[in-house]
Amino acid sequence: MIPFIVLIATLSVVIKLFGSDALNGGSQVALLLSSGVVVAISMIFYRIPWKDFESAIVENISSVGSAIIILFLIGAVAGSWMVSGVVPTMIYYGMKVIFPSIFLLACCVICALVSLMTGSSWTTIATVGVALIGIGTAQGYQTGWIAGAIISGAYFGDKVSPLSDTTVLASSSAGTPLFSHIRYMMLTTVPSFCIAAIVFLIVSLCHHTPDVETISDFSNDLSDSFRISPWLLLVPVLTGVMIARKVPAVITLFVAAVLAGIFALIFQPHIVHSIATGLSPDSFTNLSFTDGFKGLFITFYDRTAIDTGNAALNELVSTRGMTGMLNTVFLIFCAVTFGGTLVGSGMLQSLTDLLTRYISRRVSIVSSTVGTGIFANMITGDQYLSIILTSSLYKKLYKDRGYESRLLSRSVEDSATVVSVLIPWNSCGMTQATVLKVATIEYLPYCLFNLISPLMSILMAAIGYRIVRHKPQQDPDVQQSA
Repeated sequence: MIPFIVLIATLSVVIKLFGSDALNGGSQVALLLSSGVVVAISMIFYRIPWKDFESAIVENISSVGSAIIILFLIGAVAGSWMVSGVVPTMIYYGMKVIFPSIFLLACCVICALVSLMTGSSWTTIATVGVALIGIGTAQGYQTGWIAGAIISGAYFGDKVSPLSDTTVLASSSAGTPLFSHIRYMMLTTVPSFCIAAIVFLIVSLCHHTPDVETISDFSNDLSDSFRISPWLLLVPVLTGVMIARKVPAVITLFVAAVLAGIFALIFQPHIVHSIATGLSPDSFTNLSFTDGFKGLFITFYDRTAIDTGNAALNELVSTRGMTGMLNTVFLIFCAVTFGGTLVGSGMLQSLTDLLTRYISRRVSIVSSTVGTGIFANMITGDQYLSIILTSSLYKKLYKDRGYESRLLSRSVEDSATVVSVLIPWNSCGMTQATVLKVATIEYLPYCLFNLISPLMSILMAAIGYRIVRHKPQQDPDVQQSA
């Protein structure tokens, strides 16, 4: 427990001293310091050689390589889709077709459908989610509520999509057939989603819509700053086609960024010129090759700011590009380093073995699994590592107690996957806060689906609905009911 106590204590001090800047490096140093504590204890008292730690760390880092590439591409997509006018066009037309009285519900459902088709909550949030943030802001909604509805829908769709990497990872780690895992998850995810959707609908119906003039001003500022055109919607349409044809996420995001870059040169040359030269878009006359090349590359990798004359809109259309993801990548490397030292030392396995000695009832097994999934997200800062660790630690216990592997895979998804986005120093929490420009602590209370799912998993275990046990004679729950 010593490394965990050190991590929690150090993170508490870091967050208190640095506040919202804690993720700029303080939290990462806390993870590395805790990793050092793990290594020191293991090498001094248990004579574990350094090569064991090095192997575990390298293996963990290699497992997140594709996620890091996807992160950088999401930064490029976010920048190019904004500067090209794709997202402003989606916002412009979205304000005309999505009614304020059902906006939060619409956010949740739209993101659920897109995430179901893409298999990626990150891609959904970075594209459709960003547009919905703009629409909701214009309609007077608090950004916390908007982000909560977006994330709730995106994570629901991600969990039940056969294209989702976390869904595949959870099912394979627990040894459960993919579609059996998805069908079994429906028993907890659908009720959780329905409860969240009802709350979002009630809040939307009670929402006071700003004056029509305010929304009109927002639309006018968009159209004055960007060249709005239905042709720009070809970019998300073509992206959707690639997703439907199951093109790998890395290729899809890369092509989406390149397409948006081409459209930026065609439809927004004045903005590209402004980014390259630092001059006002009003001074634009023609776009040279060098200015176009420079402006486009800056759009992909660096921060951009566009003056629309509207302070709220300026904040919305600013982008961070690939460099905006560097803190998240920094966090991921430090998180998997800490996780690697825990695995290499055997500390996490020892702690779990100690806990499982006192677990005998169905509810306590599922509750312990859910708690471990959440705790693993907090200490490792990575959902992929949390899924693997939790599944590995409890796989033998579920088998020994006679429970099906699908109960384990569902419990892991209901905790390790959905809760990751609620932890500020987790790669998911930091990524979504960066993309949506809404602090994790601000949207956390409104991510209703993510908050309800772990509780629903435990509730279903208490009820015992569709939970099969091969050794019922040893089950205290069954003995009591008999």
